[in-house]
Amino acid sequence: MGSYPLTRAAGSRCRGALVLPLLVACCALLCGRAGAAGHSVTPATPAPDSIGVLRPPLPVALDPFLADAEQRSFRFFWETGNAPTPPLASIAAGGSGLTGHSATPAPDSIGVLHPPLPVAVDPFFADLEERTFRFFWETGNVPTPPFATIAAGGSGLPGHWATPTPEATGALDPFFADLEERTFRFFWETGNPRNGLIPDRYPTPSFASIAAVGFGLTSYPIGVERGYILREAARVRVLATLRFFVAADNQHGFFYHFIDMRSGARAHESEVSTVDTALLLAGVLFVQSYFDTQDPQDMEIRALAEEIYRRVDWTWAQPRPPAVALAWTPEQGFASLDWNGYNEAMLVYLLALGSPTHPVGEQAWTQWTSSYDKYWGTLYDQTYLNFAPLFGHQYTHVWVDFRGIQDGYMRDHGLDYFENSRRATYAQRRYAIANPKQWQGYGKNVWGMSASDGPGPARESNLGGDRRFLKYAARGVAVGRIVDDGTIAPTAAISSLPFAPEIVLPATLEMYHRFGSSIYSSYGFLDAFNASVRGSQSQPQPMPVLPGWVDPDYIGIDQGPILAMIENYRSALVWRVMRGNSYVREGLERAGFSGGWLAQGPLGPTALAPAPLGQYPLVLNPLASAALVQSPLAPTP
Repeated sequence: MGSYPLTRAAGSRCRGALVLPLLVACCALLCGRAGAAGHSVTPATPAPDSIGVLRPPLPVALDPFLADAEQRSFRFFWETGNAPTPPLASIAAGGSGLTGHSATPAPDSIGVLHPPLPVAVDPFFADLEERTFRFFWETGNVPTPPFATIAAGGSGLPGHWATPTPEATGALDPFFADLEERTFRFFWETGNPRNGLIPDRYPTPSFASIAAVGFGLTSYPIGVERGYILREAARVRVLATLRFFVAADNQHGFFYHFIDMRSGARAHESEVSTVDTALLLAGVLFVQSYFDTQDPQDMEIRALAEEIYRRVDWTWAQPRPPAVALAWTPEQGFASLDWNGYNEAMLVYLLALGSPTHPVGEQAWTQWTSSYDKYWGTLYDQTYLNFAPLFGHQYTHVWVDFRGIQDGYMRDHGLDYFENSRRATYAQRRYAIANPKQWQGYGKNVWGMSASDGPGPARESNLGGDRRFLKYAARGVAVGRIVDDGTIAPTAAISSLPFAPEIVLPATLEMYHRFGSSIYSSYGFLDAFNASVRGSQSQPQPMPVLPGWVDPDYIGIDQGPILAMIENYRSALVWRVMRGNSYVREGLERAGFSGGWLAQGPLGPTALAPAPLGQYPLVLNPLASAALVQSPLAPTP
C-alpha cells in the first residue's frame, strides 16, 4: 500500500486502445467476486429494506491501487477527449462536472479510494506539513488559549499536542477505510431487519447472539457518520431492534444469550447471561445518546432504550451479594460462579452501578477488584493487570473512554485501564516474537490471540512433535496461563488499535498483505487462521503462502470491536457519545473513578474529544516501512 505515483510521465503518450482494456478489466474486477484461495463467494444479500447510500458489496481483498487505476484510466478519456464541454479545470472551477484536475483525484471519487491523497505524495508529508504548522500555531504569542484548550473546547484544530488525528494528516492507510466499511456491512447485511437480530456467526447458519446485537446497535451510528447509510435508515433498524427487545422474553430484564433469528425464542438451551445482556445494553445506551434530536423517531428510540435499561433488576442477579452471578437457567437456577477478577465483566458492574432503578451497592465494585492482586504481574517486561485473551482488555473499552480516569486500584498502581490494555497488547506481541511453541507464521507483525474459532479438536504430528489444536477457545497469554495452539484471531490485534497504533497498524497491514483473500473477504477478516495446520499441503513449509486452516465464518462479537475500535481511533465517536450518557457516568463515579474527562461537563455527539497529552505514542507512518509496501500476497521477511 502507499501513495501511487502518476503513471503518465512528462512527454510520454497514453494510447486509448491500450487504456480501454485496462479500464474494462478494472471495472470487471471491481464488479466481480473472488473468495479465499480464488474460490467464488456468494455475498450476503442485503435485506429488501436496507435503504441508504450503502454501495454494492466490494470485491474481496482488492488492493486500493486497482480503484486508483480504474479512476485514472477513466480520466484519460474524460480529460483528453474533444467534448462539447469546457476543459475539466474550467468545469471544476464552475462547480459542475468532476472536481479537481488531472493530477488530483476527485474529492468524492468512487471505489475504495477514500479521501485520496495528492498524487505521488506519501501520507508522511501531510503529517509533516501539519506538525510544522503546529510549530507556529502553538508557540506563537497570540490572544488565544493554548492549543489543547482550543481542542477541548471544540474550536480550533482537532486532535491534541502529541498526535494529530489520523484523518487530519491522511496518515491512515486507505485499507482501514475499506476494512471498516466491510465490517460494518456484516451487521447491516446479515442482520434481520424485522427485529434487528444479528447472527452469532455467518455464513454458517446460526442463531442470534444478544451480545452481537449490542455491537450491531453500536455499528449503525458509525455507518451514518461514515456515509454508509442514511440516518433515516439507521433509525428504522434501531427502532426494529428496540421494539423487539422491549417485548422479548426476559428474566428480570436479562435476556437469553442465544435466541432464534426469526422468532426470538430461546435457542440452544442457552443461559440467561449477565455479561451478554450488558453488551446488549451498552449498544442500547449508545443509540439512546446518539439519536438526540426532537424527531419523533429519535424520541421513541430514547424512550424504548430507557425502558429496556430501567427494567433490568441487577440485585436479582446477586444470589451471593455483593457479586453478580454469571448466568441463570430455568433448569438449574443461578450458576455457581460469580464475576470476579479482571475480565470483560467490568462492563456488568459499571452498568449495574449506574442503574436508576435497581442498582447494586458500591461494595460490588470493591468485591470485583478485591481479587485483582491475583492477576497483577509482569509478563514480557510489561507489568499490568493480566487477563489472557485480549477481548477482556477491549470489550468495555469499546464504549468507555478510560484515558485519564482511574478507580482506587489503578490510582494505587499509577496507571489507568487504557494503559493497562496497551501493556496487555504489547505483551501478546512480544510473546509472538518469542514464539516459545515455535508456531508457523508468528512474528512481530503477525500476532493476536483472543476467544475465537480454531482448527480443532485435532492433533497433528508436525513441527517436531504431536500438536493439539483447539476448537472454539479463549486463547491468550497471562502470568501463569498460556492457551496457544498457533491460531491467530485478527480481532485481537485490530481491536487494540487505539491502545497501541504503532504496532497494530503494521500488524493489520501485514496480515492483509501476506495472506490476502485467504483470510480477507466480503465482511473483512475472517475470524481466525492457523498457519501451522498443514491442511492440503503435503509437506511442512517454513512459511506457507496461505494458512493451512482458515475459519469459514465471521463471528459477531469479534466483528463488533474491530469496527468500533477503528472508529474510536479515527474519531473517538463511540467514546464521545458515551461520555454524555448519564448512566455510564454514574456507574463510573459510583465505582470510584475520577479525573480526566469525568471532571468536565458531558460532551455531545459532535463535540471534539479532548485526549490526555501524550496518551498515544507517536504514530510512525506504517507506509514508510519497506516491509509493508510489497504487493498483496507477497510474503514479508
